Amino acid sequence: MKLAHTLRERLASLVEAEGLELLDIEIAGSGAKTVMRLVVDGPAGVTLDQCAGISREASALLDVEEPFTHSYTLQVSSPGLDRKFYSQGDYRRFAGRRVKIRMRPEYRECRSAKGELLGLENGLVRLAAESGDILELPLQAIFEARLEIDWNAVMHERKCRR
Repeated sequence: MKLAHTLRERLASLVEAEGLELLDIEIAGSGAKTVMRLVVDGPAGVTLDQCAGISREASALLDVEEPFTHSYTLQVSSPGLDRKFYSQGDYRRFAGRRVKIRMRPEYRECRSAKGELLGLENGLVRLAAESGDILELPLQAIFEARLEIDWNAVMHERKCRR
């Protein structure tokens, strides 16, 4: 199901008022099991208080707009540590980070690739693959790209051991 463009804009404005960006509106399930998830992020990340505030405001807006004829669950969430990429800007923003890229089935060169993201140039995502090769993957052939989490670095940063 797609939401009306004006409703999307109003939700984005509501999120921007909190100093955050609305990355995506995900709708999953059907009937009373429908879940509408607002994925939000900001330069310093997202706090639980921000999610709760956005949830209250969005809930009031959605009560008036009534995007569904049945009950549903509203969730407000950060994209997470292993966030997926939502825009072309993400390929520039996260250059230098480890990523996992899954390709669309019709792309025959490879199914997936992992490595260090080098950026986006002329519609090609450049990746220093684990094999040592530099891959140039057509952006339109990418099904999903996500950050890879280096758990050892995270644990070291928090001075923990696995």
